[in-house]
Amino acid sequence: MEAHPGDRLVTHGRTVGQQDRVAEIVEVLGDGGTPPYRVRDGDGHEHLLAPGPDSVVRHDDAAGPRDGGAP
Repeated sequence: MEAHPGDRLVTHGRTVGQQDRVAEIVEVLGDGGTPPYRVRDGDGHEHLLAPGPDSVVRHDDAAGPRDGGAP
């Protein structure tokens, strides 16, 4: 699992009817984009997270390059 600040971490619900949780990755604390990550939930709460096998990283490539330049 490799992530960069600004990516989304999606944790799938563990039971039927439980919705997926989506958090923004604010900081990558591992080497080479590996966990743990500092994430921000939709309510603004930030915490450290070492995601398990029920989580995936979604890269937001639609915004263009990560350095803020034009696509």
